[in-house]
Amino acid sequence: MTAPGEAARRKPTRRPTIKDIARRAGVSESAVSFALNDRPGVSQDTRARVRRVAEELGWQASSAARALSGERVGCVGLVLARPAQTLGVESFFLQLVSGIQEVLSARKIALLFQVVADLDTECALYRRWWAEGRVDGVLVVDPRTEDPRPVLLASLGLPAVVVGGLAAQPPDAPRPPATHPPLATVWADDAKAMATILDHLHALGHRRIAHVAGMPGLAHTERRIRSLRTEAELRGLDKRQVRSVTTDYSDAEGAEATRRILDTAEPPTAIIYDNDVMAVAGASVAAGRGIPVPDRLSIVAWDDSALCRVTHPRLTALVRDTPGFGRLAAQELLAVLDGGPLRTVQGELPQLEARESTGSPPAP
Repeated sequence: MTAPGEAARRKPTRRPTIKDIARRAGVSESAVSFALNDRPGVSQDTRARVRRVAEELGWQASSAARALSGERVGCVGLVLARPAQTLGVESFFLQLVSGIQEVLSARKIALLFQVVADLDTECALYRRWWAEGRVDGVLVVDPRTEDPRPVLLASLGLPAVVVGGLAAQPPDAPRPPATHPPLATVWADDAKAMATILDHLHALGHRRIAHVAGMPGLAHTERRIRSLRTEAELRGLDKRQVRSVTTDYSDAEGAEATRRILDTAEPPTAIIYDNDVMAVAGASVAAGRGIPVPDRLSIVAWDDSALCRVTHPRLTALVRDTPGFGRLAAQELLAVLDGGPLRTVQGELPQLEARESTGSPPAP
C-alpha cells in the first residue's frame, strides 16, 4: 500500500532520450539520430523500428536542440506592451488570440504570449528570443506611428507579421527601406469604419460629436482621429464641434474622459468610444448624471461584445469577426515561415449594428 504523501515525493517522469530509444531498439545512438532526422545511413527496417520505439516512449525532439541545428522550434511569439490592468475586461485580444491559436494548433505550433510594460522591453524580448532560438517568428500587434520594431526584426532576420498595419505615409512621401523594411501585414480599414459611424450619426442629425480614443502613438488611434476629422469636414461639420481625446482603453479613463467632455460649454450629442469597455463606462457616467441615452446622448462602441448587448440600452457597435482577423494573421505568418511572399492583406470591413443607444439629438 502506498504510504501517505509518497506520490507527492515521487520524482517527475524523466523525458525519454535518444539513448533510451537506442537501448530499446537495439541499435547505436548514431543510428537513432539518422533515423529520426531522415538522414541516410540506416536501413528502412531500422528506421521504422526506431520511429516505432520513439513513439512508444513518447519521445519528442528538444526545441533547444532543433534551434541549435537551425530547424524550426514549433513556436511563434506574441508580445503585448500595454498596462496589464487594461486587459482584464477587454474582449478584443482574447478573441484575437483565440483565432490565432485555432490556426496554430492545427499545425501543432505553440504560441508564446507575454505582456510587458513598454516598447523597449518588448524589443529586448525579441532580441532574447532570437538569441535563444525560442520562436520561429512573431506576430506584432499595436503598430506605432514611430515604431522601432520593423527595423529590429528585419535586422535580426526574425520572420514577422504586423497585425493592424503600420502608420500610413502621405501618398507623395518616400518610405526609406531603413525606416520601413518590408514586413507581411494584415490590416483593418479604420478610415472606412469611422466613415460608417459618421454616416450613421450624421444621418440622425448629430453635429457635435466626440471621440474617446485609445492610446496615443498607436497607428490605428492616429488613423481613427485623422479619419474623424476628414469625414467631419466632408460633411461640413464645424471642426470645433468634433474632437478626440486619448486614453489607455480602461474603463476608468473612459469614464473620466466622458466626464470632461460632458462638462464642456457645448457638450456633444454623440460620443464614439474606441472599445466596448469605455463605451459601457461612458453610458454609466451619463446615467449617473441623469442624461438619458439616446434621448440626450447617443453612444457608439468601436468593438462589439457581450457587454454592448447586455447594457441597457443596448449599445450601437461595429461588429467584426475578430477571431477571423486572428486566423488571418496566423495564416500569413505560417505562409511566410513556409517561404511565401511578404503580403499586405486586408481584413473584413466591420459592419455597424444600430441598436438602442443611438437616436436623433435633442432639439436645439
